[in-house]
Amino acid sequence: MIHNFNAGPSFLPQSVLQQASQAIMNFNNSGLSILEIGHRTPLFESVMEEARSLVKELMNLDDKHEVLFLHGGATTQFMQVPMNLLNENETAAYADTGVWSTKAIKEAKLYGNVEIVCSSKDKNYTYIPKDFAISNNATYLHITTNNTIYGTQWQKIPAVSMPLIADMSSDILSRQLDFNSFDLIFAGAQKNMGAAGTTLVVVNKQILGKLNRPVPPIMDYQAHIQAKSMLNTPPVFAVYASMITLRWLKENGGVAAMEKLNTEKSKLLYEAIDNSKIFKGTVALEDRSKMNVCFVMDDAEKEKQFLEFAKQNNIYGIKGHRSVGGFRASLYNALPLSSVEYLVEKMKEFENSTR
Repeated sequence: MIHNFNAGPSFLPQSVLQQASQAIMNFNNSGLSILEIGHRTPLFESVMEEARSLVKELMNLDDKHEVLFLHGGATTQFMQVPMNLLNENETAAYADTGVWSTKAIKEAKLYGNVEIVCSSKDKNYTYIPKDFAISNNATYLHITTNNTIYGTQWQKIPAVSMPLIADMSSDILSRQLDFNSFDLIFAGAQKNMGAAGTTLVVVNKQILGKLNRPVPPIMDYQAHIQAKSMLNTPPVFAVYASMITLRWLKENGGVAAMEKLNTEKSKLLYEAIDNSKIFKGTVALEDRSKMNVCFVMDDAEKEKQFLEFAKQNNIYGIKGHRSVGGFRASLYNALPLSSVEYLVEKMKEFENSTR
């Protein structure tokens, strides 16, 4: 058995892979592959509608919020958010907690003013800033709820008076939150919601339509809402993969069950790191992510040896990001507890062999 800790694209449930495989050969007994069905046929329209409905149900969204499945990845949202929300003479507030927020800040500066209200860059993004002030005239606050590269996560979501925008790419649907308190959420699907190729956007309709400049239809949230995510040909297979992953999530207890499982998985791994003589954590204890567990060793040569040892034992995807080094084990929803137990067992085995 392969134990897949990749940061994304990531581990998918076996049942999802089996359904996707069947759909590629013969979707819903239509004689057609999911890869070749028309996107404006009832066959696919039902997929899109179910995917959107499942998101609304799992997130308990109110009627103000619309669900979109778009192209371009979360990276496109770095530009699309300010393009739709920020006038040239206005200021947006951004929390700088890692690479992805830095990229979002750079894109926002193309459309208006940016105020960086807090940053953890001074300690290589190993913590989440706690005390910061936001100007009353800020158009919105943008946060990245989980920082995949550094292994930090907002444990307490800021309560603000302006619209709250969240990049949830690496912890979407992994824990219970008041999703209605966010005015715009975006997330690439490839970590907790299926295969790479589509991006979830949840947006409060009331924050749209306030620009003094035109937005190209393909980048306009309102145009996508009106077209029900089919303004142009959608990423058909990726949306289908998200739909069956969302079905799996619902069948397995929904977000509450995922939070419980993810807490158990991360607690087990962090305890192993904290009790180790050779592995050590890299981020502030109170800001540790339940999705991406980052850790290092003091000996670079031993790190290479452990990576090879892990590979020999069918443990994949634990090499840390090049900007941080060390190791990163991603514990997304679909990863079973047994894989984390196995990783911990092999970490202890390796440590004992080096004494």
